[in-house]
Amino acid sequence: MPDVRLASPQGRWIVLTTVLGSSMAMLDSTVVNVALPRIGRDLDAGLAALQWTVNAYMVTLAGLILLGGSLGDRYGRRKVFVVGVIWFASASLLCGIAPNAGVLVASRALQGIGGALLTPGSLALIQASFHPDDRARAVGLWSGFGGIGAAVGPFLGGWLVDGPGWRWVFLLNVPLALLCVPVAVRHVPESAGGARTSGRFDVTGAALGALALALVTYALIEARQGSLVVVVTAVAGVAAGVAFVAVERRGAEPMMPLDIFRSRQFTAVNLVTLCVYAAFGGFFFLTALQLQVAVGWSPLAAGTALLPTTVLMLLFSARSGALAARIGPRVPLTVGPLLCAAGMLLMLRVGPGASYAADVLPALLVLGCGMVTLVAPLTATVLAAVDTARAGLASGVNNAAARAAGLIAVAALPLLAGMGPDAYRTPDAFDGAFHRAMLMCAGVLVVGAGIACATVRSPAPGCACPECHTHGSITTPPLEGRLEQGDP
Repeated sequence: MPDVRLASPQGRWIVLTTVLGSSMAMLDSTVVNVALPRIGRDLDAGLAALQWTVNAYMVTLAGLILLGGSLGDRYGRRKVFVVGVIWFASASLLCGIAPNAGVLVASRALQGIGGALLTPGSLALIQASFHPDDRARAVGLWSGFGGIGAAVGPFLGGWLVDGPGWRWVFLLNVPLALLCVPVAVRHVPESAGGARTSGRFDVTGAALGALALALVTYALIEARQGSLVVVVTAVAGVAAGVAFVAVERRGAEPMMPLDIFRSRQFTAVNLVTLCVYAAFGGFFFLTALQLQVAVGWSPLAAGTALLPTTVLMLLFSARSGALAARIGPRVPLTVGPLLCAAGMLLMLRVGPGASYAADVLPALLVLGCGMVTLVAPLTATVLAAVDTARAGLASGVNNAAARAAGLIAVAALPLLAGMGPDAYRTPDAFDGAFHRAMLMCAGVLVVGAGIACATVRSPAPGCACPECHTHGSITTPPLEGRLEQGDP
């Protein structure tokens, strides 16, 4: 049984290392958004190229993250995590020296491969290393600081764009990797599930998953053309997705064993994840542009505007995880998305001439409260719904759901909101489309809250019934034979 305590020096090193590694991937999911207008101007790129700058990374990350989790479970989570950090930093260097939009997009796709290796490993290392009594708090800290990485991204991106230039948005990952790798090798214990050792990998499944996401994304981004190529691509993307499910169902060693979804708790929380992260992906992509294009702020001002969510995540995420461990996940996963939806509706007041104190800040405070309420419980509930030996797989599935949701949102929202190829160069046109997109994001969050309320279980403290034990709690994973306060 894992026995590292959170208060020990080794426990603090593990949290630091996993936060550093996952923050690299999380930062690049958000920090790039603030730099997009400057990248478009410097590389003479249209809206579609800017969407691909975000989505090329998300396609490979979402398509391969399941394989990354399985690799860690089989060959060692620390080993795969370290390889992912090194890969990610190398691809970041290529992004930083890219001479044109095509090279930048290709380098972003390579970044996503590194992210697929390190992201599930970071959370699985926490789940496999810490004593069950400290696991919820450790996950809360990881979620909180990871959320801070996502939230501080726009501020950091704005500062870099206004200062040394947008290329440093990517080059910053190199020194972070140089700090992370030695600490991981020295202080983080190796762990692996050991469930599968035949050495065979589900290459077909991984390829089909990534191909389906890439084709559907292309069809959504290029749908304005209405050409036969777009229609054929969309059909091929759906066909690849169906083939992926068939391969995973029949394969001897699938990277996403479908039996993991026999846990209704696991399935329910992943459905909530799809809704929540679709809204988040669309919000952060479009808000960074709205504050610069329509409101007229500089990249630094636009990034700084989003800092309230950072502060709230820093102060309260760990406490949110501990609270959810006591009361169960249903209430946080219902209330959190509703608060986020309210925050996005308040963004309808943000347009040309908007005031930060009167218009932007209230929306971000409400959104931040919603993120605090749901992020840590969401992550912990996913891991608690499966056996510890499948922690990497569970983390990979949930991360894939989150990334795929954000990917589709970035591809589809501009289309659904009526943004043209040059919309980000026209303040009035972009402002109207942004407001329509915020309404859509709020609606998706309300759907997520409804799913959580109807399907997520909140086991009562001390309950030992088989049904509750099947679904687990967010404190101790099932099948460990331990019943403590707050466990089912």
